[in-house]
Amino acid sequence: MSASWQTLRCPYCGERFEAPLEHDEADTQVIDCAVCCRPIHLHERGGQAGACREDDA
Repeated sequence: MSASWQTLRCPYCGERFEAPLEHDEADTQVIDCAVCCRPIHLHERGGQAGACREDDA
């Protein structure tokens, strides 16, 4: 499993932060926002991650 860093925008507070993205068989992972600490669901597609709120996942 390898990881790369990507800049994301939190769907809750709107702040940008850097997050490590794990590349494995699963295309979804959950991380906490580095600013407001709320859970963000990440969906990877074509090497780019999309972030959505927990209640939108």
